[in-house]
This record gives sequence, structure tokens and C-alpha cells, in this order.
Amino acid sequence: MDILNKKHRSGVKKPFRLEEIWRIRTRLEIENSFMQLALLNLAIDSKLRASDLLPLKVCDISSQDRMFTRVKHIQQKTDVEVQFEITARTQQSLMKWIFVATLKTSDYLFPSIRRKQQPISYSYYRYLVRKWASNLGLDPSLYGTHSMRRTKATLVYAKTKNIRAVQLLLGHTKVDNTIRYLGVELEDALLLSEGTDC
Repeated sequence: MDILNKKHRSGVKKPFRLEEIWRIRTRLEIENSFMQLALLNLAIDSKLRASDLLPLKVCDISSQDRMFTRVKHIQQKTDVEVQFEITARTQQSLMKWIFVATLKTSDYLFPSIRRKQQPISYSYYRYLVRKWASNLGLDPSLYGTHSMRRTKATLVYAKTKNIRAVQLLLGHTKVDNTIRYLGVELEDALLLSEGTDC
């Protein structure tokens, strides 16, 4: 039983559903948690792994007080370039956070309070994601930093059924990885194939 629970905890992390994201946003807005709101929104928009998201600096997403609408980024794990959009909502939350925290262009977007000139740690990011899940009454062990990477990808796939588009957004080199990542069932894949006329 313990082995089963351990496997369950360390398995693929669930994405958040759209209504859950809105509930998290609302709570963070009420609490004036500017950093967490900016982190949540950028994590969803960028679909980046924690190893790529946390080291981002202010200059990576803005220039001369102007927020970029699109960003190109080379992923550390794969060395593959991905592009992501920064939606108007995310731009607004980032600008507010940068202003409140008085961040300079060379500063990390999400600086650590304890470690000087370092971004927040992976473990703190994971703690925040699990706290957001817990606040919604969800099992926090089912959520982690990868939940943020999967959230928008899952929503895009659910809306479009376009695996290739999601593959490009995530920067996967093989479509098989994207299929596994999204948990696309064989039946779903066959229906997609049947609906495609060649």
C-alpha cells in the first residue's frame, strides 16, 4: 500500500482546470499577493518548466517599461527554442509586481527573500502550487510545478484537439512525448485520425 501511495504522489501531476485557475486568481487578488499572482499567470502563459521559469529576469520579458507580448526562450533541458505569449492579464500582473517590488531590469522576476541575488527556489515554487491546490480543497500531492506547465497545454488541446500545436508550444521534439504528456487516450487519437481526411 505504501509503495502504491508513493508512486501516486510522484507520478504525473494534474493540470488545473480553468475554473480552478480563476478561483486561485481571485483569492490572490483579494490577498494582494502580487508576486504569487504574477508567478501563476506567467507560469500558465509560458508553459515553461520550473528550471526555465524561475531564472527569468525582468529584462527577459520587458524593455524600457514596455512588456513584451511574445518571448523566445531556449529551454535548458532540451536546448530547443520555444515561444510563448504574455497575455494582457499576465502583463498587468507582472507590471504591478515589478512596480510594487521595485525590481530593476537586471533583477530576477521572482527574487528569493532569503538568498541574495537568487530567484525563488524550486521547492518554494512547488510549495506555492500545492498551497493553491490545497486552498481549493484539492489533494495537494496530485499537484506540483509541472501542473503549471500542463495547464494551458491541456486547455489548448481540449479546445483544438491539435497535438502538433501543443507540441510546438511545449517544445517537444517528438509528438509521442506530447501525446504521453497530455494523456491522450488511444480512442481519442483514433477519433482524431478518423476525422482527418487525406
